[in-house]
Amino acid sequence: KRKAAFGSVGRRIPYRILHVINQDGESLGNMHRAEALRLMDERGLKLVLLRENVEPPVYRLMTGQQIHEEQLKRAEKKKASPKPGVVQKELSFSSAIAKNDLETKIKQIAAWIEKKHHVKVTVRQAK
Repeated sequence: KRKAAFGSVGRRIPYRILHVINQDGESLGNMHRAEALRLMDERGLKLVLLRENVEPPVYRLMTGQQIHEEQLKRAEKKKASPKPGVVQKELSFSSAIAKNDLETKIKQIAAWIEKKHHVKVTVRQAK
C-alpha cells in the first residue's frame, strides 16, 4: 500500500474521533469528526493527517501556505536522503592499459552511467 502524499484530506475522514492541533501547533484535544469539520469550515483552514498509527489519529488545521511549505520541506528531505536502489560500480585498470582495452572500458562506464549507476574508477600505476 502506497503512502498518500502529504496534503489536505478534505472531508474524507475515516475516523470518528480525532486529535486536532490548530495551525499554531496547540492541541485542541480529542473531538468528533463532525466538530473538526465544522471548526475547519469556520476558520477557513484545511485538515491534514499527521499520524494515523496512534489512537486517536492526529490531524492538524493548516492554511494552504503551510501545507505547501511542508510539502516543499518533505521534498527537500527526500532528495537529500540516499536512494536505496543506487548501485555503485567499480572499475580498476593499469596505467599501461592498451588503447583497445581502454576504449572497451570507456564504453562499459558509459553504459553504467546511462543506467544511473555510480561509477568509481581506479587507475593503478604500471611498474
